[in-house]
Amino acid sequence: MQTASRIQKNPIFSSPDLGLLYLRLTGALLLFYVHGLPKVLHYSTELQHIEDPFNMGRAFSLWFAIFAEVFCPILIALGVLTRLAALPVIGLLAVAMLAVHPDWSIAEGQFGWLLLIVFGAIALAGPGRYSIDAQRGRA
Repeated sequence: MQTASRIQKNPIFSSPDLGLLYLRLTGALLLFYVHGLPKVLHYSTELQHIEDPFNMGRAFSLWFAIFAEVFCPILIALGVLTRLAALPVIGLLAVAMLAVHPDWSIAEGQFGWLLLIVFGAIALAGPGRYSIDAQRGRA
């Protein structure tokens, strides 16, 4: 019981900033690994299968997806321009859920909706003090 009491009194363990760090790192890693990395590794195949909901060209759609799912998660994980970097991710996920897959039930689209919640929370809350943004006074 004494150990639990010490942990609760230690500000690093009860810090919302630690929660934001965890949210940034895990959300960014998940998005990068599940969606971004396969697009880069299998670019030609992805180019043939990616949806183009606004008729801007498959190449543009894929490059925007790579930007939002590879480069933005790296910035978010590091805590660099965090709120700004979350916006393309939110935009991409919103298009995917509302324009590309509007017929999906909540259960079918739960991964996308959860990612929207994660990156929406990051955009609203910011990176927290364990970030490069905070070290530069921009959190």
